[in-house]
Amino acid sequence: MAVERLLCQYSGFYNQYFQENQGITGRKYDRALELFRSCYLQSQPSKSSIPSARLCLASMPSSFGKSNVPKKKGVQVLSPNLLSPSTMLELLDAWDDEYNGIVIDSGSLPLTANTFASALRSSLLNWKLKGKRGIWLKLFEEQSDLVPIAIQEGFSYHHAEPGYVMLTYWIPDEPCLLPTSPSHQIGIAGFVINDDREILVVKEKCSCSCSGVWKLPTGYINKSEELFSGAIREVKEETGIETTFLEMVSFRHVHLVAFEKSDLLFVCMLKPLSLQIEIDENEIQDAKWMTLDELLGQQFYAEDEMSRKVIEICMDTYEKSYSGFTAQQVISKFDGKLSYLYYKKGNKI
Repeated sequence: MAVERLLCQYSGFYNQYFQENQGITGRKYDRALELFRSCYLQSQPSKSSIPSARLCLASMPSSFGKSNVPKKKGVQVLSPNLLSPSTMLELLDAWDDEYNGIVIDSGSLPLTANTFASALRSSLLNWKLKGKRGIWLKLFEEQSDLVPIAIQEGFSYHHAEPGYVMLTYWIPDEPCLLPTSPSHQIGIAGFVINDDREILVVKEKCSCSCSGVWKLPTGYINKSEELFSGAIREVKEETGIETTFLEMVSFRHVHLVAFEKSDLLFVCMLKPLSLQIEIDENEIQDAKWMTLDELLGQQFYAEDEMSRKVIEICMDTYEKSYSGFTAQQVISKFDGKLSYLYYKKGNKI
């Protein structure tokens, strides 16, 4: 009965075949249903075959009329005219993920909206019959005209990056178990102190809560950038000071900030390799070396306990009464690559 129920929900079969041909006989209905069953059953992999999201082809009966749907390499779309003699049924190119879901191949999508809509409906029907769960669809800027079609078919926005939008579709009639979109921004702060016990500080060029305040250089890390590398880069970009990483001394976690995301800020102790300041006027208003008393003497630090505590922890680290995390490269079975693990040096692991 699952095939019959899905057949009735499928607009290509139901609307065109049954509504436009109201005088259809029971024999023709049975024939169409058997055809759809055969398409589905042929798509099931044998025990010896490799699982695939592709649907095996099944020719429509020769009594069906001719199809006007243009064909594109990699996908053949079910024609809205089910009376075509040579119509073929095939899914969008896709592959299985590790969680009984589907990832649609963005590079082989149909070129027109109509063919995409038909192929997407056929594909969703087949994946439902196969018991698939989450569907992932990545659409690039040049495919943006396909976004409304996917949304109309039940897809939801997941996240967007420059150049593409990611959409998802959850098939089971149960709460969605797909991971949510990215929820955090990751920032870094660089604590740099010279041999005269002067701290490198900057004054931001913004109208935020720390406007006019001398503070540590901060910024966001770039994609695929290490935390300590981001701290070194930000200090260099804002002040011109070359540094090297010593240890990570603390981090803070706050919520519902920019774009209602959570925010992580990692504070890194850096050793200066140069002393001559050259500011980037596009990023900051000013930069200089400042004593601890002058820094903490600002009204901002009297009112902001967290920012004051960060400076105190950094000074404790500098004076060797506190130690933070160092970065050590280790191989993870997760991806088989060298990655950085942050932990307290000297502690037994």
